Amino acid sequence: MAMRDPGLDQAVHAAEGVGAHSRAAPDAGAVDEIDAARAQEYALLSALLRRAPDADVLAQLAELRGSFSPLGLAHEALGEAAAATNVGQIEREFFELFIGIGRGELVPYGSYYLTGFLNGRPLARLRDDLVRLGIERVEGEAEPEDHVAVLCEIMAGLTGGRFEAPPGADRQLFEKHLAPWIGRFFADLEHAKGAKFYRRTGTLGRVFMEIESTAFALAS
Repeated sequence: MAMRDPGLDQAVHAAEGVGAHSRAAPDAGAVDEIDAARAQEYALLSALLRRAPDADVLAQLAELRGSFSPLGLAHEALGEAAAATNVGQIEREFFELFIGIGRGELVPYGSYYLTGFLNGRPLARLRDDLVRLGIERVEGEAEPEDHVAVLCEIMAGLTGGRFEAPPGADRQLFEKHLAPWIGRFFADLEHAKGAKFYRRTGTLGRVFMEIESTAFALAS
């Protein structure tokens, strides 16, 4: 796992929107470097999948530089993609991929990936688990909790210490509600016909979720 990147921090801060909330953790500042980096990745993915980035976010992303690790290379490619696009192009791309007329090329909901339907039993089970963690949707949030951006926002809160939760809550949520489908979503985004900038977002998401899955498996 790459260490926390100040440039990525700036891009996340410019882009992020919060789709869920919980009681603030009393020791939210006491987060180790790896968990802070994980939270940063989740927050970036959440921000990019919630709405098309504006000019300020694109400018921040264009400054990203990466190491020679798979995650670092994914950051570098995302930065290059941000530098090669503009607000008008990326808004059209976002619309075609995730909204569309009737529906977009991709349907970014866990229930759809797991059952072929929206608002299915996977969403109900997720809501039950979130209630147990004290996490709820903010007023005015239009998307259900199994939207990929909302789930990544929740994971950012858990890994970054912003949400008060018992130890291991991030792993339990990941293995039960993300691992069964989110890798397929990011692979689909990588290969979507309408994806240009978001092709690189797909790569970043796929690589990061593979790292998460491996880390949790090794910790077993």
